Amino acid sequence: MSAPGSSEAINPSLLYEQHGSVVVIRINRPDQLNAISGEVRSGLFTAFERFEQDDSALVAILTSTGDKAFCAGMDLKEAAESGLAVPPLGFLPIIGDSIRVTKPTIAAVNGLAFAGGWLLAQMCDLCIAAEHATFGITEARVGRGMPWAASLVTMVQQRAVMELLLTAEPITAQRAYEIGFVNHVVPGPEVLPRAMAMAAKIVANAPLTVWAARELVYLSTEMGRSAAQRAATHLFEKVYLSEDAQEGPRAFREKRQPVWKGR
Repeated sequence: MSAPGSSEAINPSLLYEQHGSVVVIRINRPDQLNAISGEVRSGLFTAFERFEQDDSALVAILTSTGDKAFCAGMDLKEAAESGLAVPPLGFLPIIGDSIRVTKPTIAAVNGLAFAGGWLLAQMCDLCIAAEHATFGITEARVGRGMPWAASLVTMVQQRAVMELLLTAEPITAQRAYEIGFVNHVVPGPEVLPRAMAMAAKIVANAPLTVWAARELVYLSTEMGRSAAQRAATHLFEKVYLSEDAQEGPRAFREKRQPVWKGR
């Protein structure tokens, strides 16, 4: 594990930085618009596995080097050379699919996010975008597929999804905000600081409640209302019975900051 405030290259295309309880995972191919190469894929698998296993790391921010591109999608030159047809299971590092992550993640989108770049922003729990960022699901332009876009229908407006997929036209960060894909749009230099500030607010909260709340959102998108309510009641039982559930009210009464133990 990296020491607090340290930066480490998992490989030349993927950097891992730790700032206290917050991890910054950075795609580092600015000259190739941070496109997803084999090196990026393997680096993301390694980085998110490290984040998940590190008890001191509570929030991860996914971003990229430079200000032109968050990620331009799959490295098409590499794909053409390999003759890639149907991507095999586990080919792409997708949280909730090929990567298990149980802690909050934030996409800090510092430039264009096309195709697989959109996917990387989509798989995170939250998204901060630069004013100049653009988003697009551009696979139709190159005859590729986007099966991962199925879950978008639970995130944004159905007709917005239809337009994105059928036209392959990019949208602005403001439009992505309007349809509910982006949480906040900020000036370019403020993207990472805003993501760090959001992460700090999450870190300050009771970790068991944060964990359960995140699970609640995803459970609710996959179940009917009654089933989701029953699942949520069971989910939060562990929270109510925790030491932290007693510490929070006690700290409020004593007019001090709570000391969370995560148990």
